[in-house]
Amino acid sequence: MAPPVSCLLVAMLFSASCKATTFSDQTCTEKEANKTYNCENLGLREIPDTLPNTTEFLEFSFNFLPAIQNTTFCRLTNLIFLDLTRCQINWIHEDTFQSHHQLDTLVLTGNPLIFMAKTSLLGPRALKHLFLIHTGISNLDFIPVHNLENLESLYLGSNYISSMKFPENFPTQNLKVLDFQNNALHFLSREDLNALGATNLSLNLDSNDLKGMEPGAFHAKAFRSLRFGGILDVSVILKGLQNSTTQSLWLGTYWDTERQDLTPAMLEGLCEMSVESISLRRYHFSDLSATTFRCFTGLRELDLTAAHLKELPSGIQGMNSLQKLVLNVNHFEQLCQINAASFPALTDLSIKGNLKELDLGAGCLEKLENLRRLDLSRSGIKASDCCNLQLKGLHRLQHLNLSYAESIGLRSQAFQESPKLEVLDLAFTHLTVRVPQSPFQNLPLLQALNLSHCLLDASNQHLLEGLAGLRQLNLQGNHFQDGSLSKTNLLQTVAGVEVLILSSCELLSIDPQAFFGLGNVTHIDLSHNSLTESSLDALGHLKGLYLNLAANSLRIILPRLLPILSQQSTINLSHNPLDCTCSNAGFLTWFRENLHRLEDAEETVCANPPSLRGVKLSEVDLSCGLTALGIFFLVVFLFLFTILLIFVVKFLLRWKYQHI
Repeated sequence: MAPPVSCLLVAMLFSASCKATTFSDQTCTEKEANKTYNCENLGLREIPDTLPNTTEFLEFSFNFLPAIQNTTFCRLTNLIFLDLTRCQINWIHEDTFQSHHQLDTLVLTGNPLIFMAKTSLLGPRALKHLFLIHTGISNLDFIPVHNLENLESLYLGSNYISSMKFPENFPTQNLKVLDFQNNALHFLSREDLNALGATNLSLNLDSNDLKGMEPGAFHAKAFRSLRFGGILDVSVILKGLQNSTTQSLWLGTYWDTERQDLTPAMLEGLCEMSVESISLRRYHFSDLSATTFRCFTGLRELDLTAAHLKELPSGIQGMNSLQKLVLNVNHFEQLCQINAASFPALTDLSIKGNLKELDLGAGCLEKLENLRRLDLSRSGIKASDCCNLQLKGLHRLQHLNLSYAESIGLRSQAFQESPKLEVLDLAFTHLTVRVPQSPFQNLPLLQALNLSHCLLDASNQHLLEGLAGLRQLNLQGNHFQDGSLSKTNLLQTVAGVEVLILSSCELLSIDPQAFFGLGNVTHIDLSHNSLTESSLDALGHLKGLYLNLAANSLRIILPRLLPILSQQSTINLSHNPLDCTCSNAGFLTWFRENLHRLEDAEETVCANPPSLRGVKLSEVDLSCGLTALGIFFLVVFLFLFTILLIFVVKFLLRWKYQHI
């Protein structure tokens, strides 16, 4: 009789039902309740009734609205931002936006416009930003001029405009950004520019095939920035800019353009204008000498990225105002080849992505006593004993980037020459610490330290000593002994850390007291490890965290651990092999009730049982009580068990009396 009873018991236990309830998504994605909605690429032909009248920000791109009129958006009178990119709009009728008094930004990019009524933009009291990129416009007369008095930015890129001359009544006085890039402009005259009444304007003329410019076309005009990227003859541009003023001038070329040579004579026009920042990216300098820089004396910033430079000439004079120098993607072999003494006022120097292995030398930057930022990342640096000789004289340095170097060796107090460092980035550098003491001991002001993927011995408890002011620590990709973060660890010396990144460290476990010294931490990233739910005990004393536990080995989170998760502000549990069975029912209920604090909830899916694999946790609704079938089997089991018990008692009593 026992086997049938066992079978009944097993059948009863497996009769608990497990079902997934899927909740349907809204047509448009709500980003902020009653205000912000995304309806992109839904094939819509009208505004959905589900959008509330209070909508203020609407992204409606990649739908189908061949014609829009005053009834199209009439219900959404609170609109501030409206994006209609690539909605195949051909016609914009009269008074389309007459009831949208708060409309601030209108994006019509990528629509093949045929007609815009003169009154189509009437209604908004302060339309500030208008995007007409790639709309087929060939003449500025096409744009309705009514109600554009407050316009601050006008984007007209990728059209067929051949003249910059605005209609006489076009209001340009408040423009701050005017974008004509990638049009059909071949010649600029004074008459074209005189129509621009704005001052401090950012004007973009990139990728126009400008063949000529009337000398002095920009005479007496002041700009915030001017861009002439991809122009073949720089001298033509500079002649047109005579007696003009601009804060920033961009004359660079692009990777897909033919080689452009610059001679000292072509740059003479810079002497006839006032400019603070200039970019000459990807040009080749012919006859490079100190005289090439004769007209650069008033510059504050100079960008010579990818200018095929092997060295800067010595003897450059008059560049005492230069504060920022960018020499990225060039061919320097040694740091001393930039002749830094020619730029004594530099506060920011970047030699990023050098195309040859860069030897740091000794004291090459010694004269740059005002230098605050130095970026030497991705330059193939090898330095067996860094960095006091290399940083000699840089006592005011605050930001140092040596990431993606080949290899760097550090000794005790390796940054003694730069005690004011606040940010130090050594990411993806094979770092060798040659002493048991900390190489960072003399950096009490350091706030951010990036040691990610440095192949460090993270078990060295003294590694971070002396960093009393450290607030951000990135140890991503480094390994701890036996895959465990123990009670005594290197974090005990940086009690002030607020942001801690320990992702991809192959961690298997964390001691419950590993984070006891971190009273100020607000952000912990433990993603891409192999942590199980038992490691959550280490977070029990921490509250209000951003906690990233994505891509670990969390399966069943017991009810006693849920208060630890509840006391955090944001949690990411995506890409874990989570159980969606009744043994995890408490966690699944908690998950649905705490969606507001969960990041990447869409990527948090079930791993077990196989029937629910890949289903979002937010869509799983378990029913773990006994079903009617289960109750039936339970009653039958108890009945049979009672009969069996009576039978056994009778049998035992009979046997007892027979042997008295």
